[in-house]
Amino acid sequence: MADDKGLEHLFHDTLRDIYYAERNILKTLPKLEQAASSDELKAAFRKHLGETEGQVARLEEVFALIDRKPMSKKCEAIDGIIKEGDGLLEDYAGTTALDAGLISSAQAVEHYEITRYGTLRRWAKMLTIGNAYDLLTQSLEEESATDEALTKLADTEANAKAAQVKKTS
Repeated sequence: MADDKGLEHLFHDTLRDIYYAERNILKTLPKLEQAASSDELKAAFRKHLGETEGQVARLEEVFALIDRKPMSKKCEAIDGIIKEGDGLLEDYAGTTALDAGLISSAQAVEHYEITRYGTLRRWAKMLTIGNAYDLLTQSLEEESATDEALTKLADTEANAKAAQVKKTS
């Protein structure tokens, strides 16, 4: 029988996954900011870039708490979400619906991150890993606040603007 793997192994594996995701999101956010037409949406992406830098630093602290070197593990889920967003950028570039689409793509990323941070936080508490619970909670709260801010932008501006364009075919 192969070596049995427990929650500590799963925690480390999932930590590597979100580390990969956050580092790739750092590369994507400037592209989203540049593509957005709304100043408020540009500012939201810029703000989240700074938060994501802090989240990467916190993840590196968690790696240190478990005495592991920060290393990524390819995350097919985040790669797929980012690829889907890239397609949306191509398909809707220059259109009224682009900002609504960018918000939709960004929220898919946020929801993925929320699930990962929520899970890691619970496991960190169960495994009693130093202050990992607090570090992961801070990131979870930032991701949730970003999701709420994006919803507000969608509801107050982007979706209504996109809805004004009538179907012609």
